[in-house]
Amino acid sequence: MISTAIRVARVGSAAELAAAVLMLAGFPAIMVAALAPSVPAFAAATAVTYLADHYLHRQGSYLINRLSKVRAGLSIRFLIRQLLLILLLARLDLSNNLIFYGATACFIAFYGLQAPHGALVTLIRNRRRLPVATRNVDLASRIRIPDAPPMVLLNRSAEKMLHLDLAAVVGVLVAAGMDSTLPGFIGIGVTIVLGSLYVLALVPYVSKGKIPPSADEVLAKVDDWLRDYKPETVLYFSGSKDSAYQVNMWLETMEQLESRPLIILRERVILQNLAPTTVPVICVPGGVHLMNMDLSSVRVALYAANVGKNIHLLRVPTMKHVFIGHGDSDKLASVNPFSKAYDEVWVAGRAGRDRYAIADVGVRDEDIVEVGRPQLAPIQNWQGVPEGRIPTVLYAPTWEGWDGNPGNTSLMLAGENIVKKLLKADPPVRVLYKPHPFTGTVLPKAGAAHQKVSALIEKATAERAADPRFQAEASASAAARAELARIEARLAVLAGSGTEKGDEAEATRDGVVDVARYEEIARLRGEWNDAYWRSFPVWEHRVITGAEPRLYDCFNVSDAMVSDISSVVSDFIASGKPYAVTDSAELGEEEFKRQNTAVRAATILSNKATELGGLLDAVRDPAADPLAEDRVELKQYLLGPDEPTSMEQFNTAVANLAIKAEARNVGQESRAAASAAEATTKA
Repeated sequence: MISTAIRVARVGSAAELAAAVLMLAGFPAIMVAALAPSVPAFAAATAVTYLADHYLHRQGSYLINRLSKVRAGLSIRFLIRQLLLILLLARLDLSNNLIFYGATACFIAFYGLQAPHGALVTLIRNRRRLPVATRNVDLASRIRIPDAPPMVLLNRSAEKMLHLDLAAVVGVLVAAGMDSTLPGFIGIGVTIVLGSLYVLALVPYVSKGKIPPSADEVLAKVDDWLRDYKPETVLYFSGSKDSAYQVNMWLETMEQLESRPLIILRERVILQNLAPTTVPVICVPGGVHLMNMDLSSVRVALYAANVGKNIHLLRVPTMKHVFIGHGDSDKLASVNPFSKAYDEVWVAGRAGRDRYAIADVGVRDEDIVEVGRPQLAPIQNWQGVPEGRIPTVLYAPTWEGWDGNPGNTSLMLAGENIVKKLLKADPPVRVLYKPHPFTGTVLPKAGAAHQKVSALIEKATAERAADPRFQAEASASAAARAELARIEARLAVLAGSGTEKGDEAEATRDGVVDVARYEEIARLRGEWNDAYWRSFPVWEHRVITGAEPRLYDCFNVSDAMVSDISSVVSDFIASGKPYAVTDSAELGEEEFKRQNTAVRAATILSNKATELGGLLDAVRDPAADPLAEDRVELKQYLLGPDEPTSMEQFNTAVANLAIKAEARNVGQESRAAASAAEATTKA
């Protein structure tokens, strides 16, 4: 029942649901207390609404957003409390008392302060919002960007201002209960003085010396930087906050390019969720600003997603445009007809080329280039299960997809069956469960299935910990946990030292990466991953959510995987390890393999998962694995040859396309010169 209520109310937890109920019930309770009248009851109900309201704001509750849409926003809720306090004073026969007039005048004056406060905050934010935001771009030497105001003044500014009424509310309630006006006027004075000081503290930051230059000047200086840097290869990306992983997966590749790289983003939220990188980054939200930007030195533009805003760069003829995508799979997204808008489409291996040929969506074979998957370099080849260690099986289902087709993911129809059989396997195995980060965002049923699977694994972990057959060396795990804590503490210090920026404008000014710090973080993340896996017994099941440990790290500690049709399967094939894929749509094994190249060397599972035994047998006895040779052939077909490396292939493809772009531009210049000469001759 609670889970249903949480889903209906669209809140994130039982605590959030309780806070919502308390806040919504609190206001009628305040009215009843005011009419009664009862000062203690009024004070208690008021305190509940303050605390519940504050908690919901901190949680970013959907309910808070909805209240604003129905004219019950934050300011209105504070005003209602204050009006009900005036009503309480009237019901206590204090309408002719000075405290009644003082409270009324205080709340009117306090609301009078809201207008200049809100105007100043809005003005400061608008004036400090640059037309572009950057990382690793040296603007500090080219343009004056003043320090941001202290974030204590701007973060949640409306909440902070409104909560200054607490002093007046508490003082008036104490005055009403004590029959003395002094506490009330002290509280009133504190509220008015603090509110006035808050407004005055903002005033200096609207002066000319505290605001950045105009948008035109900033854009001109960015163009100056571009002309000096002369970027040659651009990674272009547009998307929602949740799609940031699609650009993050290409950052290391961009860092290893042999040409000068640049990353162009279109949404500020993507910049905020961009992983650390040494590559220059320019976020340009405005389409007109982007189209006017000096990108004349760029010869190759790479696109990681098919989105409408791509047209703002696709229109530039002086560069060649390439769709590189954000994964390689047999999903329809991998053969999107929009791909024919690009000069070339780069795929991992022969399978990608054949996929487009079969789909017949207008992408010509001569425009397809096989470049491998540079991101797969960290994936280690399988050497078999070390002697004495329990095999590890990774369950990594994909999400339900935008269309909600139950065949997209095994989680809803087969997830429990898969996990139950793995948990009951004899001889035993360890289960790692890493769901897709989008799981449950479209279908609540998928989210519920995720919760059930997580609960099964957590229960099995507790049972295994109590089983005398499974005993860990406590000292080794304890030492690893201590090392993990040390690394996390150092990472926290390094992360803090690199993100202490007042606002986006200040981050743009000071956003040149500290290479030494960046390299130390990269080293520590590797050490963190090693310590993480040693910090718990090798038999312990795990539910792994969040960014760390990464999916490829899970690949490397696993001996087999169960997944769905997605790029996860294609990536896992790079390891050479046995894997299984669930035919959730129940197409049948032959049809499933015909439609999905990546499963041709897989154990095919029905929704009952009765075929899991074949996968586990292959893990326990690699010599008797019937699909081993098939996996070797499929790996090359899907991902290309091991030599030259994917990064070498990628750099070669960039260089070849840059030559084509340059040849086109030279040809255009020659034709233009010839036309001009001909026109002069005729004249």
